[in-house]
Formats: sequence, structure tokens, C-alpha cells
Amino acid sequence: MDIKIVNGKDGLAKEAANYIVEHLKKRDASVLGLATGSTPVGTYKELIAMHKEGKVSFANVHTFNLDEYVGLKNTDTNSYHYYMKELFFSHIDVPEDQFHLPKGTAEDIEAECHTYEKLIRQTGGIDLQLLGIGTNGHIGFNEPGTSFQSRTHVVTLDESTREANARFFDAIEDVPTHAITMGIESILEAKDILLLVAGKEKGEALSELLYGDVREDIPATALRKHPSVTVIVDTEAYQAAKIPGEENLYGG
Repeated sequence: MDIKIVNGKDGLAKEAANYIVEHLKKRDASVLGLATGSTPVGTYKELIAMHKEGKVSFANVHTFNLDEYVGLKNTDTNSYHYYMKELFFSHIDVPEDQFHLPKGTAEDIEAECHTYEKLIRQTGGIDLQLLGIGTNGHIGFNEPGTSFQSRTHVVTLDESTREANARFFDAIEDVPTHAITMGIESILEAKDILLLVAGKEKGEALSELLYGDVREDIPATALRKHPSVTVIVDTEAYQAAKIPGEENLYGG
């Protein structure tokens, strides 16, 4: 893994956006895997600014998001369809038929999972996958215990994940209990992976990723099996990550 340490969330956002733009300079007709949640928001803002400055175009890009809640319509303000359109897609030049998310309201959710996998394959596979990491080590919505051989599937969300996402809803009771997510094997098929880690609350998950055993109860450790992973970490997360036998990565 290539580890880059940056100052604060602004530094993380700039570093990540620059990484993505450099990737697109090499291959403008790229297939990007995208993430939601709070961590990539700044990165999307930076990419929008760079697009408006003429530094990057998304006209030839195809995108696939990691996940979507089951049961939320695309127009629901808490759906990831809405999130992506409001925070990113409506501000750049990506054509509407070139960005994709799972359909959380599909009549047959299992069939939708297979359809999504097929569409990714037909588009040529993901060139660069953007990821965040959960406090319990999840990537996408692949909760602890998810098989490393999993493909796009329906998951029951861990209570810690629902609690972490409750800030986006009126009440935790409104947070869906299920979601569609790309599986771990699906994620690992991306040619390159960019993982963003921000905040001291992610320190333990970062420590497990870097120093723990590769095991299914910490899904992010599967990334150690991938040949091309870049991890951008802010100083808060970095300082909170513990090395075995030491207080933290700074040794105190």
C-alpha cells in the first residue's frame, strides 16, 4: 500500500481530487467507482472546482457507486442517488446515462444485484475505485463477517453503521435496515483503489487495516490482497492509529 498523510480534511480532499484528476489525464474514458458518506464530500467539491477551472472533464467517464439503501426512491433526500446528483453529478459534465447506482426500489432486489454486476462488466470493469472505511472496518456496506468472495449483494446493516448514518436522517428509526452493496470481490477487481481515512474515530480501523490480520471480521483488511492501493490519511486518523506495542503511530 502507498500511504499518504495529509493535514486535515481539506488536505485530504485536495490530495484525493488531484489523484483522481491525474488518473483521468492518463485515461479520460475511465470507469470510476464512487463512494458516499461524509468523507468524500470535500473531494467532490474539489473536483467540481477543478472542472469549472477547466482542469478536468468527465464527459467520457462512466461511474458506478458502491451502494444504495433498499427501499428509498431516487428522489428521497437520503438516497445515494440524490446525494450524488446534488453533491457531484449536477455540477460536472458527465452524461446522465454514464453514471450508475444500484436501484434500491427494484421489484426484485436479488436480480438487481446481478444486473448491476453485469453492467459493470459490460462497461469494462472499474479502473479506479474510491473508498472510505467505517469505524468497524467496513468498506462499501460490507459489514464485519462478509465473505471476501462476495459479489454485489443485499446486506443487513450493522447497528453501528445505522447509528453512524443516523445524522443524515430525522431519527435512527428512519435509517434503512438493508442496502445493496458491491461485494468485496467486486471491489477488489478494480484496477486501482483509493482509500480515504479521516478523523480520529477511524484510527482503530486504520490500525487494523495496516497491522491486523487479514480476516473477514475486518472487511477492509481484504485490501491488503490488492496489488495497487493508495491510502490517503489525515493526521487525526493517523495519530489515533495504534501500532502493536505502541501508544499510536507517533509512539506516544
